Amino acid sequence: MTTCRPAAEDYLETPLGALTLEQKVRLLTGANFWSTHAEPAIGLRSIVFSDGPSGVRGVVWDERDPSLNLPSATALAASWDVNLAYRYGAALAGEARRKGVDAVLGPTINLQRSPLAGRGFEAFSEDPLLTGELASAYVRGLQDHGVAASPKHYVANDSETERLTADVDVDERTLRELYLVPFEWAVTDAGAWLVMSAYNSVRGTTMTENALLSTPLCTDWGFDGVVVSDWTAVRGTEASARARQDLVMPGPVGPWGAALVDAVRDGRVPADAVDEKVRRLLRLAARVGALDGAAPRAVAPTPPVEQGPALAREVCAAGMVLLRNDGALPWPAGGPRSIALIGEHSALPRTQGGGSATVLPAQVTSPLDGLRAALPGTHLVWSRGVPVRQGILALPSASLTDPVSAEPGLRARYLGADGRELLDENRRAADLVWLGTLPEGTATVELRTRYHPGETGPIRLGVAAAGHLEVHLDGSPVFDTDLAPDGTSLGAALFQRPTAAAEVDAVAGATRDITVRFHLPEVCRSSRIAAITLGAEAATWSAAEGIAAEGIAAAVASARAAEVAVVVVGTTPQLESEGFDRTGLALPGAQDDLVRAVAAANPRTVVVVNSGGPVTMPWRDEVAAVLLGWFGGQEFGHALADVLLGHTEPGGRLPTTWPATEADVPVLNTTPENGLLRYDEGIHIGYRAWLRAGHQPAYPFGHGLGYTTWDIADLTIDTIDTTDAGAGDADDADNLGHSVPVTFTARNTGQRAGRQVFQAYLSKEESTVDRPVCWLAGFATVRAEPDSQHQVRLTLPARAFAHWDAGWHTEPGSYTLRIGTDAMHLPLAARISVGARPSYTQQSSRTRP
Repeated sequence: MTTCRPAAEDYLETPLGALTLEQKVRLLTGANFWSTHAEPAIGLRSIVFSDGPSGVRGVVWDERDPSLNLPSATALAASWDVNLAYRYGAALAGEARRKGVDAVLGPTINLQRSPLAGRGFEAFSEDPLLTGELASAYVRGLQDHGVAASPKHYVANDSETERLTADVDVDERTLRELYLVPFEWAVTDAGAWLVMSAYNSVRGTTMTENALLSTPLCTDWGFDGVVVSDWTAVRGTEASARARQDLVMPGPVGPWGAALVDAVRDGRVPADAVDEKVRRLLRLAARVGALDGAAPRAVAPTPPVEQGPALAREVCAAGMVLLRNDGALPWPAGGPRSIALIGEHSALPRTQGGGSATVLPAQVTSPLDGLRAALPGTHLVWSRGVPVRQGILALPSASLTDPVSAEPGLRARYLGADGRELLDENRRAADLVWLGTLPEGTATVELRTRYHPGETGPIRLGVAAAGHLEVHLDGSPVFDTDLAPDGTSLGAALFQRPTAAAEVDAVAGATRDITVRFHLPEVCRSSRIAAITLGAEAATWSAAEGIAAEGIAAAVASARAAEVAVVVVGTTPQLESEGFDRTGLALPGAQDDLVRAVAAANPRTVVVVNSGGPVTMPWRDEVAAVLLGWFGGQEFGHALADVLLGHTEPGGRLPTTWPATEADVPVLNTTPENGLLRYDEGIHIGYRAWLRAGHQPAYPFGHGLGYTTWDIADLTIDTIDTTDAGAGDADDADNLGHSVPVTFTARNTGQRAGRQVFQAYLSKEESTVDRPVCWLAGFATVRAEPDSQHQVRLTLPARAFAHWDAGWHTEPGSYTLRIGTDAMHLPLAARISVGARPSYTQQSSRTRP
């Protein structure tokens, strides 16, 4: 067992020494779903955790306790702005303080190895350096304000298929150079107080028992914080207790407890290992202010929570990527005379991905809302286009009345196995989730509401839940059925809920009384976890062909009559969510047909893509502009209006490569074979894999247009820092070479102020080591007024030249530095010679990117 105990921490030894073995072990498993145990005798209160990472939900999943809904991690990453990432973390700290939370379970810093990863929206990028820099800033933003960050999921938890059991076969070099890098940044640069261990195994050992928790995390990086498990990830007692795993969540039941006490007494687990785990937990408690005499270790005042929506709007615009622009954007300041706004997502956008990252905002501004607010004098016509959403769509809260209180929403009663009422309350939404918060002993949840349909016609009234469901309408049974989830885990019951529906008649203005009795399966009763949606079942895409044809015809008519058309397309919760991977990259339903038809009708068609990760866009060259909005957070609509009208420049650059076709993607598979997921591609993922394969993507890593143009010139390699001696000795594991200062000039040659992200890539054409064609070594952002010139400085760290081979080594010889605006457009170049006397040879000094 490796110990990483800082000096001068005697204040932890007194409370530690006052605890019995039983008390110590009790502290190492959660008290409930979200909190650790308190120990008043030593002045220790419970530490409260909350899901993130793009909001802070708190300990309840409850529409009555809303949260700030920031844009997704991919949107933040697209900004390439570490200062913005710091402010993002600081805003989350404010939300955490408001909700009584000590530790936010984020950021997610796994790499986007494959675009099919269902949870890709929650991770930053396919590149380790970009991910690491953003992760570090995010962590500092939280912890500078006294709230712990928990970078996750350590490590190689890069996809969802069989995520609880998948064994990732990845070599040590690939781990060190790719998948461990963001965690190294979070620990060594930001000083993370927590790290979350993952569900999966790496090279045959589950991560909660894996030696990687010790080396490199502790021995190489000096991590002194707590390794908290992903929820239910610890499955055994002795191996996990002997490992660097510190805290089992959730609780109070878990694999440690009495079994760990017995293992210590029998000598199967060292008592010192338990002491070290408790010491780390007490250190965390001191840092967040949960230990008497220790105030939260904050170095800056927490931003007012009232500033959250403005930040959400800023981040959304900063991350929007203008992929294509044929002169259509920005619109004139007064806006177009008329707009045809088309698509389900324009009225009901996805502001976040599905799964544990979900938060419930107080309000969401849709593109329809945002454009109406920004352009009150413009004739705007909205049309749905084609059906996109699938499954059970929750009944709108505005159409529901609680039959007891007459408040909006429904009446929820929680009943014990004997029918005794445990709790009776009003809920404001028809989509309900309980994560360890069901009243103790709940066996049945009864929901009653008065439904006021807005339209006349048949609907398919249904539910999405795992358990035994009875649904009654006006006292008559609609269905009585057992619904089993696709899988035995709690995650399947939450995120892959089965559905049932039956056709009923609805009459506008006529009230219908709905009663649902939800009998919980045993796994939900014991864990106090459940989820249910009461709603109407959407028609399947195959059954909706006629509806789609009518919708396309209406959209085309609207587009022909308007000065401009805006089509908002996107994915669904069934495609991008925690719990499962994507089955393809095409937009769902007939959205591609919709875009093509509208573009043919109006040459000034702008397409806005509302997705968390790459989608194929076969129509991209047929439209005037393509704007990537990601999952844009609660202010998506306002930010979109800002960008379309030119009030804000779309600041985003792609943090991932976007393919023209799915078949072109060089690393795609996320499905283990016989439980084993092989990372055979090694260090070649993302743009590295694309360059190696020689494939041309639709849009390369780093790509993004603004509203101005740029020249770059005069690349200079400054005097090289030679404080690290012996750079040419490739056999010296401690020798990482030299950091290399770089300067060049950037001129805004356009008519508008703007921002550009300049990217620096290294390559080594002659090498004895397998290397990518090129790899990101640094980046710098520049803001400039029209016709102004700036000198840009960045430093290539010594590590950028190093590779892993049982240690970090720098291979001597000639490296090529290239600078440009994406991984495939790098017009400036210079050679850097790493040897006894480092030198460089300039290859190109001026060009227009």
